[in-house]
Amino acid sequence: MDTNNNPGQQPVNGTLTPAPGGNPLAVPNGVQSPQPLQPPRVTPLPPMEPMSANDDGPSGLKDFFSTVGILVTALLVALLMIAFVFRSYQVDGPSMQQTLQNQDKLIIWKVPRTWARLTHHAYIPNRGDVIVFTESGLGQFGQEDSKQLIKRVVGLPGDRVVVQNGTLTIFNKQNPDGFQPDKTLGYAYPNFPITSGDIDVTIKPNQLFVCGDNRPDSLDSRSFGPISANQVIGKLVVRVFPTNQIKTF
Repeated sequence: MDTNNNPGQQPVNGTLTPAPGGNPLAVPNGVQSPQPLQPPRVTPLPPMEPMSANDDGPSGLKDFFSTVGILVTALLVALLMIAFVFRSYQVDGPSMQQTLQNQDKLIIWKVPRTWARLTHHAYIPNRGDVIVFTESGLGQFGQEDSKQLIKRVVGLPGDRVVVQNGTLTIFNKQNPDGFQPDKTLGYAYPNFPITSGDIDVTIKPNQLFVCGDNRPDSLDSRSFGPISANQVIGKLVVRVFPTNQIKTF
């Protein structure tokens, strides 16, 4: 048996020579003595470059102007819709009872009026339509000088409107003997009020004769005369409040 001059080290033939006083240990051929543990190594990352103030500037400004652009666009769209498409109103007063009640919230459709102006024509609603229009010169009746009113169209251009003995009668080419819109157009309700006044007027081109459904409590064409078609803002299309009385017109 070979010996190793360095005690405790592994010989080639598979035996270990212990330190003095120890017994020799047999080690199977091919088995290596354990290697000393190596401490974990950490590879440092390259240092990060500090972000300058200009790195975030263009992106931040872009987001800011994008948000502002969206808000401005939404505002412009809303203004255009109000000016040319539709607008909401709230009823103030009893002149259209029982069809409309005080505080009802309505949507007024403005597209026909807008189109008429774009094509340089007068907007003439249908007989029986409920419209919103601007009327000036109301100060003589104890009202604000100019107000937006809501009434029903009963007389159209070319009509002869006669109010007599509490009845409103329309005469025209189609009805030379006259007809009573309050009884034939379907908007009247039971005990529909009589129409006071003594009127006989022929409606000129581009004019309308309007009345409130609550005739005894309505300031309308019986007082201030026919209105111009240019005064019309739009026609009533839907009542949206109260929610239990939603209705299209």
